[in-house]
Amino acid sequence: MKHFFHPAAEIEFSDAVDFYERQQPGLGRRLFEEVQTAIRQICEHPLAWEKMDTQTHRFLTNRFPYGVLYRIKDDHIRIIAVMHLRRKPDYWQDR
Repeated sequence: MKHFFHPAAEIEFSDAVDFYERQQPGLGRRLFEEVQTAIRQICEHPLAWEKMDTQTHRFLTNRFPYGVLYRIKDDHIRIIAVMHLRRKPDYWQDR
């Protein structure tokens, strides 16, 4: 199954990678790789992860405090947010 990012989700993902890379070289790359692995797993098994509401699922990353929020559409996965789990928990709901 293919995936697409909500524009705001793509920006927040890029910002998070940049932030971690500034903290320690290579750390941003590890976050990028972990989220990409999460997205591959989501695309392979879209119903496997926790539901946040009637349409939105959440995949929790292992090494970073992030969740990948997504919705299943007819022929693709829509990434709604790549959210830091300790900040503004409901900010993504209008996407």
